[in-house]
Amino acid sequence: MGSDYYNSLNTYGTSSTASLDSMGTAYATFLVTFFGIILLAVIVIAILQIIGMWKVFTKAGEKGWKSLIPFYNMAILYKISGMSPYLVFVYIALLIPIVNWFAGIALSAIGLYQKINLMKAFRASTGLSVAMIMVPFVTYLILGFGKSQYYGVEEKAN
Repeated sequence: MGSDYYNSLNTYGTSSTASLDSMGTAYATFLVTFFGIILLAVIVIAILQIIGMWKVFTKAGEKGWKSLIPFYNMAILYKISGMSPYLVFVYIALLIPIVNWFAGIALSAIGLYQKINLMKAFRASTGLSVAMIMVPFVTYLILGFGKSQYYGVEEKAN
C-alpha cells in the first residue's frame, strides 16, 4: 500500500525528471548570468576608480602608477591627505583574531577621516565630500578630470 502511494505521486514518469533537469539548468543559467553581470560591474567600477585615482595622484604631484599597487596606493592617499602613510599597517591587524574587530572599527574611522582630509586638500565642497564617502569611484573621476586643484593640507600651528 505504501509503495502504491509513492508511485501515484509520480504520474508523469520520466517527464517530471526531465522537467526537474530543465529547471536546474535554467536556475544555473540564471545564477551564472546574474553573477557574471555583477562581476562585470565590479570590474568596470574598479577600472574607473583606478583611472580617477591615477589623475588625482598626478594632480597631487605623485606618479600615477602608484595608484595601481594595493596598500601602497592607500599609503600615498594617506600622505596626500596629510596623514601618516604608516596607517596602512593597521590593515595587518585585520589578520589577528579578536583584534580585527577593533582594527575594522579603527579603519572605518581612519578611512572616513582620510576622505574628508583629501577633499579639504582639494578644497572641495561639502557635497563632494559626501559623494566621496558614498561613491568614491565617481568622485575620484570628478577630482581627477575636473577643474579642482590640489592645494595640500594646511599644517596646524602649535
